[in-house]
Amino acid sequence: MISAGLVDLQVNGFAGVDFNAGTALTTTAMTQALDALLATGVTCLLPTIITADEASLRTRFDALDEAIEESPLGALMCPGYHLEGPFLNPAPGYAGCHPPAVMQPPDYALVERLEAGLKRPILLITIAAELPGADSFIRRARAAGKLVAIGHSAADFAAVQAAAEAGAVLATHLGNGLPQALPKLANPIFAQLAEDRLAVSLIADGIHLPPPALKVLLRAAGERAILVTDAVAAAAAPPGLYDFAGMQVERDAAGAVRLPGQVSLAGSGLCLDAALRNLLGWGFADAAAALAMASTRPAALLRPALAARGITLPGSELRWDDGLHLRSLRLGPIERAYPAPLPGE
Repeated sequence: MISAGLVDLQVNGFAGVDFNAGTALTTTAMTQALDALLATGVTCLLPTIITADEASLRTRFDALDEAIEESPLGALMCPGYHLEGPFLNPAPGYAGCHPPAVMQPPDYALVERLEAGLKRPILLITIAAELPGADSFIRRARAAGKLVAIGHSAADFAAVQAAAEAGAVLATHLGNGLPQALPKLANPIFAQLAEDRLAVSLIADGIHLPPPALKVLLRAAGERAILVTDAVAAAAAPPGLYDFAGMQVERDAAGAVRLPGQVSLAGSGLCLDAALRNLLGWGFADAAAALAMASTRPAALLRPALAARGITLPGSELRWDDGLHLRSLRLGPIERAYPAPLPGE
């Protein structure tokens, strides 16, 4: 099978490298992570910075931007960034592993301050749509050519509809960033699924969403469904402890990533090509549909934000076997070949 490159709109880190590490993030480490991502078929990603105070956010963006600018793969693979927070719901369950103490209502001036001086733009921002000022924030972000997603949010039907009318385009990792107990029907999952103007991003690792629940969400979302990983440094890495945005997280033998000793998840250890194979293995999609969820659909969502800035992604072509294991790729001037899978891969 031949496809365009995979596009991951939410990557916090990869292959032992934390994109939220601030001044500890080096060009060498960034290149290591991007090279490992390329081997999974990802040719375009939005490195993701999560909730922190303004000074920490600025330090993290500046370091990330410098590392990407100096990496030979950065210009090819990273057109911009995803800011997930600090405009999220701080209530238990909704906050997830994000620090509630530094969350705040949406403030577009903060985005402008964070972006000032960066060589690459913040292209996607995840907010809680029920917070005061969310609708005006969305309109202002959209006027600036940015994409806005709803996530870590208690938004009801009315708040989601208002956010979509203001220009929100995506539900961030639907089914996660939520308390375990929710109202039976009038809840943020149903509210976002019901809004046809929202694409729906899902983490298909079998951990964030039980496979039968993922099956239902995929059916409800239809062609709006896209795949993301929400990967942290523990992705494409062995079990153990890893740094993530000033925290330490632990990857267990099953691939789940949590704060040590806690039940709640903290990002994922998922690779996007593994998500494709999961969908095939569970019988939820054929290869063409799975590839669309991880390639053409997220690329189409991202394209208006890129076009608004005159950003053109390099051409790519990936060749897969019938089990969706990557065999070779071309990304602009780069060509790579990959060996046959090991038995049981």
